[in-house]
Amino acid sequence: MQLGGPYIEMKTGRKDSLESYAAIVEDFIPNHNDSISLVIARFGSIGVDIEGTVALLGAHSVGRVHCVNIVNRIYPTVDPTLNPDYANYLKRRCPTPNPDPEAVEYARNDLETPMVLDNMYYKHLLNHNGLLLVDQQLASDPSTLPYVEIMAHDDTYFHDKFARAMIVMSENNPLTGDQGEIRKDCRRLNNS
Repeated sequence: MQLGGPYIEMKTGRKDSLESYAAIVEDFIPNHNDSISLVIARFGSIGVDIEGTVALLGAHSVGRVHCVNIVNRIYPTVDPTLNPDYANYLKRRCPTPNPDPEAVEYARNDLETPMVLDNMYYKHLLNHNGLLLVDQQLASDPSTLPYVEIMAHDDTYFHDKFARAMIVMSENNPLTGDQGEIRKDCRRLNNS
């Protein structure tokens, strides 16, 4: 809600694992270089439908992306799906095809409301201002375009679908029985 998004009433009492799976978590999270069909399949495997996937990607409305993750869209040649004005902005933000991964070189997906979770993301996609390749694919794939169009025109609809998809994700594959623990502090095991 601090970013203008919807209020999402999540269930409490979900158990966390007693061990870390940080080394393999990347295998389950869609990557910005994945095709939209793979992203849809990954979210689908945990019960999030296509509409929910489109809504979840709306989280890209907030924040910024390091140049390392977007230079493939502007170098050596500009991705033809990019709006030329937006491509120029990206080249100003990321002036070299080999950015220093330690440097603070980034671009924003949403220049108008960069710290608000709103439907500007979808409006930008329809104008070919998708920062990541997967973002722009939302506006070109026939299975996702109708949802992009609806969400671009109705912020409340976007917020409703985003909240629903977040709940589906939060309730996916819960630990049961003696598996895991309900943490008092989510950053630490209870006995540490």
